[in-house]
Amino acid sequence: MAVPTKKGSIGKRVSGAGELRRVSVSLRKFALAFPEATEDFPWGDRVAKVKGKIFVFLGLDPVRGSGMTLTVKLPISSEAALDLPFVKPTGYGLGKSQWVTATFGPTDHPPVDILKAWIVESYRAVAPKKLAAGLGAR
Repeated sequence: MAVPTKKGSIGKRVSGAGELRRVSVSLRKFALAFPEATEDFPWGDRVAKVKGKIFVFLGLDPVRGSGMTLTVKLPISSEAALDLPFVKPTGYGLGKSQWVTATFGPTDHPPVDILKAWIVESYRAVAPKKLAAGLGAR
């Protein structure tokens, strides 16, 4: 639907929650495509697990006016990730074990390719070696 923008020109309606919801759904599907990955809802948040161990916290589904979070274990790239303005060490002491949380506001544009690479790294860190080895160069 074309709507007037703030400058008076015609443009597409853009909903921050809509984009975040699409990103969230995409990341969820990506995470659940890993070997033996399952979805669970401990503490009310959506997570992906492998062999009963969480490898990514996907948070709640974004709704209008809310943001999105993603938490992963990054034993290789956590230092680089923490240099990004939207990343911080995960609370509850998990940050000491290289867990990081990326937080995006309602109008932010999450870097999907980076987030997917982090999900791969987190899966490799948490999954049994045999399952992780089966990923190849993913």
